[in-house]
Amino acid sequence: MSNISFGLKMGLVVSTALILSGCSSQKSGSGKLAAKQEFTTAVDSELSTVDLSRTTSVQTFEVLNNIDEGLYRLGKNSKVENALATKTQISNDGLKYTFNLRKGTKWSNGDPVTAKDFVYSWRRTVNPKTASQYEYLFSGIQNADAIQANKKSPNSLGIKADGKYKLVVTLEKKIPYFKLLMGFPLFFPQNQKVVEKYGDDYGTKSADIVYNGPFKLTDWNGTGMTWTLAKNQNYWDKKAVKLAKLHYQVTKDPSTGYNQFKTDKLQYVGLSGVLAKNLKNNHNLVTRETSSCYYLAFNQKKKLFKNLKIREAISMAIDRSQLPKKILGDGSFNSQSFVSKGLSINPKTGKDFTATTAKPDSLKYNPTKAKALFKAGLKELGITKMSFTLLSSDEFAQKQVSEYLQSQLEKNLPGLKVSLRNIPFQTLLSRQKSHNYQVTMGDWYADFADPITFLNILTSGNPSNVPQWSNKQYDKLIKASSITDAGNPDKRFEDMTKAQNILLANQGITPLYQSASKNLLSSKVKGIIYNTAGATYNYKNVYIVK
Repeated sequence: MSNISFGLKMGLVVSTALILSGCSSQKSGSGKLAAKQEFTTAVDSELSTVDLSRTTSVQTFEVLNNIDEGLYRLGKNSKVENALATKTQISNDGLKYTFNLRKGTKWSNGDPVTAKDFVYSWRRTVNPKTASQYEYLFSGIQNADAIQANKKSPNSLGIKADGKYKLVVTLEKKIPYFKLLMGFPLFFPQNQKVVEKYGDDYGTKSADIVYNGPFKLTDWNGTGMTWTLAKNQNYWDKKAVKLAKLHYQVTKDPSTGYNQFKTDKLQYVGLSGVLAKNLKNNHNLVTRETSSCYYLAFNQKKKLFKNLKIREAISMAIDRSQLPKKILGDGSFNSQSFVSKGLSINPKTGKDFTATTAKPDSLKYNPTKAKALFKAGLKELGITKMSFTLLSSDEFAQKQVSEYLQSQLEKNLPGLKVSLRNIPFQTLLSRQKSHNYQVTMGDWYADFADPITFLNILTSGNPSNVPQWSNKQYDKLIKASSITDAGNPDKRFEDMTKAQNILLANQGITPLYQSASKNLLSSKVKGIIYNTAGATYNYKNVYIVK
């Protein structure tokens, strides 16, 4: 996910992602429930569409994870728990899954939730007309690839309803992380009647969609700086939901957020690096590590950035050791990897995936060599100087990072002029999707605890391939890991390791840092479940104490 797992042991990869309880480091309150079961949390960007077929935003998936529900829900320690599925049967060859669905569940408008809602939702997402950037996650489900290539009808997708409450999914190949995918909002059901009623407006404001999860989205007009999750009285397990309302407030200045926390206008807020250092002993401080990568993406369809020496020079001109320490100060760090550290381990050695990464010289800070490469690259291009605009979001941290990058690049690469353009996050996603930029700061958050969640997006033609990088050997290795070597854990891991090494050596993207955050969370707020990848926040069991 862009600006976004699971700790479950899988057949091929075991997650070592840190799973943090929202209140683990806090002093407890009285333990008695407060009369008012509400709290307000700060976020740093506006909410984009809540159409699950069309979003890639981590923030949207967080909301979807609480307003909707699928076959499974990810609980504490990323445990896969039955949600709409009450029983799962898997065929001996691992290619057919039969789900018995919970009877009597309803959408917020009173319509029943049935197997057909899953069939419709999946077909809608894989349909090329929908233009989902996430349709590739369906690869491996029968006919999904052929549908996306316009060779077969969406109706041929390997999913069918056997009556109202039985769902059958057929795979073309084993998918090691299939159950994890079923807990990700992309695979949740949709109400066909409602989608067709609102058409292009579906999911663009809270009134133009229905919900089947613990909460309903309310008070959102599609562009506003606030919105609310209110308890869904039609939710099948509403007795377990104590929270009446969760209010979101966009707060782009951490200082403003901190002041509102002190006056109890906010109960959960992120901190800037300076604030985090000053508040390191505050009993309300919690650290959230994420399975993520923030990176520079060069538009490699443009002549300037087809030149490898130019990309290497820019990479070597950035001091990544100082970026997370001096600029961010929130626990972020330089992983020198695209795949995040702590996501998965080598099934043979037990070491982290990133331990096998061959880190090229271009990922090391070397201003002297950067100057030489930059000069050589300019000569190959037939120019003596160059300029470009760095496109990034207008969130506080990203503005700070882009200013740091501008300073580093102009200082270490004579002849380079970097202009900054910081725009609203939703607009940034649109510009990146259409490749309307020269250089941009991209990010990816793991959808599930497997390296493929990162590596897949940089295959040729992938809709989430922001830089439009392409490498035949890379594509071949990723394909092998998903098909011919899917049943061989050691070989599959080797394929993915080799692929990442090719990516980094060729500067397909330029990793900057793996993110974390320092936050203040009121000790009155209990029961938040936070996972480092996927839909990160599960608020179903949150409650407020006195």
